[in-house]
Amino acid sequence: MSGVRLDKWLWAARFFKTRTLAAKACELGRIEADHQPARSSREVRAGDLLSIKTEGGDFQVEVLALSDMRGPASVAQTLYRETEASREARQRLAEERRAGLHFAPAPAGRPSKRDRRRIIRFRDGG
Repeated sequence: MSGVRLDKWLWAARFFKTRTLAAKACELGRIEADHQPARSSREVRAGDLLSIKTEGGDFQVEVLALSDMRGPASVAQTLYRETEASREARQRLAEERRAGLHFAPAPAGRPSKRDRRRIIRFRDGG
């Protein structure tokens, strides 16, 4: 196999749940191949450097193997290697997110009727 469509590879590597979501990410410019926006029909080859922006974070990966079939997660992880800088950046962001929860805890419950009225007054500027 010389190359695989980018959307198929992203789906097989389990970055996206469906090929449609992978193609949509390409269309929105969230996938870059060798520092250029990539289309979903682009051929991916071993050795390519991909930049992937998902809800789970930003990934910089090197393509190690090709597959157009979705398999178990353990097999999908062998298709690519994440760069050290990417891994460190994602971990740092996760730690910042966790630390932020300690400084601004979520409210205990739903706002009361009185609280809702105050919120509405505040938003309306009155």
